[in-house]
Amino acid sequence: MNSTILNRFFGTIPNTILTFIVFGGVVWLAPALLQWLIIDAVWFSGDVTACRDVQAACWAFIHEKYRFILFGRYPFDEQWRPLLAVGFTIIILLLTCSLRYSWRLLAPLWAIGIIAVIILMRGGILGLSYIRTDLWGGLPLTIFLALGSLALAFPLSIALAFGRQSRLPVIRAISRSYIECIRGIPLVSLLFLASFMLPLFLSPRLQIDVLIRALAAITLFSAAYLAETIRGGLQAIPPCQKEAALALGLSTIQTQMLIILPQALRHTLPAITNLFLNIFKNTSLVGIIGLTDLLLAAKQALIDPSWRAYSLEAYLFISIAYGSICFSISRYSRALENRLYKYK
Repeated sequence: MNSTILNRFFGTIPNTILTFIVFGGVVWLAPALLQWLIIDAVWFSGDVTACRDVQAACWAFIHEKYRFILFGRYPFDEQWRPLLAVGFTIIILLLTCSLRYSWRLLAPLWAIGIIAVIILMRGGILGLSYIRTDLWGGLPLTIFLALGSLALAFPLSIALAFGRQSRLPVIRAISRSYIECIRGIPLVSLLFLASFMLPLFLSPRLQIDVLIRALAAITLFSAAYLAETIRGGLQAIPPCQKEAALALGLSTIQTQMLIILPQALRHTLPAITNLFLNIFKNTSLVGIIGLTDLLLAAKQALIDPSWRAYSLEAYLFISIAYGSICFSISRYSRALENRLYKYK
């Protein structure tokens, strides 16, 4: 491992020069950066004048506005509900990612978790006050949009990937048309169509919630890209795998779902992870249709004239939040990939 790291940084003359340049830049900038970020920074003062008296980071802004940034316009006294919903989601995710439990346990657990999250966020029953979906915001909205769109896009993308390889011309044409059409449209356009154009074609009595429309747009967009990723994995499987499975008496559906698809998903795991990271970051686009995601909540927190000068701290905080989540997903994907190929 040590030799690998040394070869990576000092294996060639250009790499060695670049390593020394980067190391020198870090040594030169680190003291001043630490002074501004931590040592001289204002952390907990609720008075903005304390920040104006120092030339350093004003983390007091985050301390003052963190609840609005994390939960958006969700009623202040009810913010324990999205916090509890996110906690349930993270616990179920950790149990799922541990790979220690079978789907027979995880499937009902996810069903119960989804129902619990909807009840907590929406309310209206069990003594909980009703909260409109346009008031949902911050980190819970970002997480639920990302997870929901991925969960809904995954089965649709598998169907599209198999449909594009189908021997039936009609199914193959429909799958190809959908994929090429959606991939040629920016996500922003789909969000505008779902949020502003779709209601014009529906009856006033049949209006779909804006959150559901946004979720549908992200799902349809993600499914098109994920379908091409999975199709690439399907094409990487040798034809002899299918022939051997059919020779053993498996049906076509059993062959595809039990033999071909698991291997294709294993081959495309890095690409699927990259796509999920893009989905997670693209949820910030829902701010243009009025949903208060994590990024928009930070922008709205800066509307307060007293704290408007500290936008850098707000964007640093958001960057740390996005970076921490994306880094955790990347590391888990790397560990899962190593585990899968260990038993190859």
